[in-house]
Amino acid sequence: MAALIRKQQKALSFSDRAFKSLGDLIKLLPSGTVFLFQFLNPLVTNNGHCSTVNKYLSGALLAICGFFCCFSTFTDSYVGSDGRVYYGIATRTGLWTFSDPDAAGRDLSKYKLRAGDFVHAVLSVVVFAVVALLDADTVRCFYPAAEAEEAVLVKVLPTVVGGMVSTVFVAFPNQRHGIGYPPATSPEEDY
Repeated sequence: MAALIRKQQKALSFSDRAFKSLGDLIKLLPSGTVFLFQFLNPLVTNNGHCSTVNKYLSGALLAICGFFCCFSTFTDSYVGSDGRVYYGIATRTGLWTFSDPDAAGRDLSKYKLRAGDFVHAVLSVVVFAVVALLDADTVRCFYPAAEAEEAVLVKVLPTVVGGMVSTVFVAFPNQRHGIGYPPATSPEEDY
């Protein structure tokens, strides 16, 4: 009986770890930015039938969304003494907050930049770039010859890159609770 209970506890802890890793993965992948891109890209590329203006608009959309993928990995949040969630940007010295009036009296040095933040930023941009640059409308707009010649690459590469980056994100989770992903009620446990 005791062996059965230990086995259930191990299975439960494994499943808990799996769900936590899945949550970390969802939190780190630039899903909101990808959704925005997927929504606006058909409009700015004219469904892949681009004029020069459409190419500039699509390039600007790619740059803006790529920037937000990178920027979002450097944001974090915490629950203040008043119970509100406050957001900020991670810096070398700690968290630079947007709106907490008591931030000066709080020790935010535990939120400082780490090497992993830069790795996650680069990988998030890579995922976005692969998904966005191999989108059917983007391919037809910027490099229409590749649509027919490299059809397998266009279909397979996003999945392969997404799988590889997902493995890195799961193996090396990030503890940041950026904009859109508020912290749990006791954020001190994460740091």
